[in-house]
Amino acid sequence: MNSFGIDLGTNNIKIYSRNEDSVMVEKNMIAIENRNTLFAYGNSAFEMYEKAPGNIRITYPLSNGVIADIHHMETLVKFFITDLCKGNVKPAEYYVAVPTDVTKVEKRAFYDLIQNAGVKAKKVMVVEKAVADGLGMEIDVKNAQGVLVVNVGYDTTEISILSLGGIVLSRLIKVGGQKFDDAIRAAIRREFSLIVGGKTAENVKIALSDLDKEGKPAVVYGRDIVTGLPVEREIPTALVDSSLTEHFDTIIDNVKVILERTPPELAADIYRHGVYLTGGASQVSRLAELLSNGTGLKVIRAENPISSVAMGLSKIIKDDNYKSVAYDAIEGMGK
Repeated sequence: MNSFGIDLGTNNIKIYSRNEDSVMVEKNMIAIENRNTLFAYGNSAFEMYEKAPGNIRITYPLSNGVIADIHHMETLVKFFITDLCKGNVKPAEYYVAVPTDVTKVEKRAFYDLIQNAGVKAKKVMVVEKAVADGLGMEIDVKNAQGVLVVNVGYDTTEISILSLGGIVLSRLIKVGGQKFDDAIRAAIRREFSLIVGGKTAENVKIALSDLDKEGKPAVVYGRDIVTGLPVEREIPTALVDSSLTEHFDTIIDNVKVILERTPPELAADIYRHGVYLTGGASQVSRLAELLSNGTGLKVIRAENPISSVAMGLSKIIKDDNYKSVAYDAIEGMGK
């Protein structure tokens, strides 16, 4: 029987398939035409984002790490699983990663989602996202004591301290890749009277470290506020860097708050191990460096930050030794 590991990210959905032994990464987006017809989903919906006519609505079904539109999310899960199974969906086991700092009702929604998505779920198990993250970054979470994982996602950053297969402390803050994009857009608008789209801001953010190395400005296209006409502008990377500093500082300050609450024995372990940095938005230029400077700890960056949770779920599926970190969502609601 096949098993799937699902990490529902706000921006990207990651699904590990045991049969294929691979991780599928697609945009977690859906395009609906005339209110009820599925027009596109995943990467193809993202292609249309900010370009679609009024009768096509393109949305993210997740917001701030929790399910905002369960009906659309069920539709997406069903289509992605059907694609992975090449149209022939058979009964399978599902392991779903959930954020720690959400309510029991929100956790239950992750379970109900898989049960109601029409994907023949034989069993649905829930795994704390930070634990899966740790496993995906090659940390032996069942034995390792005092591990600090910082996952910078699209809407949220989850800061967690792991010890012996569980989560000692966790904090979810509403700062992530989307806030970085908004800050870049606001800075370009303020300094250059230029309106740019979200995708443009995201591309600048992704290219930032390369541009810094080469000493080149970012070239963007947008609409001039004064003339209303489309124009091209060169944006200095220093402007982009300074626009992101405030959000980086928020993340660093929250990491410090968690460290201040950490029991001294675990703090000693963290001092030895350092900070594990992952999540799609963790790759932004200078974040790792500033986090290291701000905390005085070394920062270990994930090799595959976008899919580290899905890789962790794959380990739980493949290795019986780690099965105990997954729990039945219904029984586990008492946790």
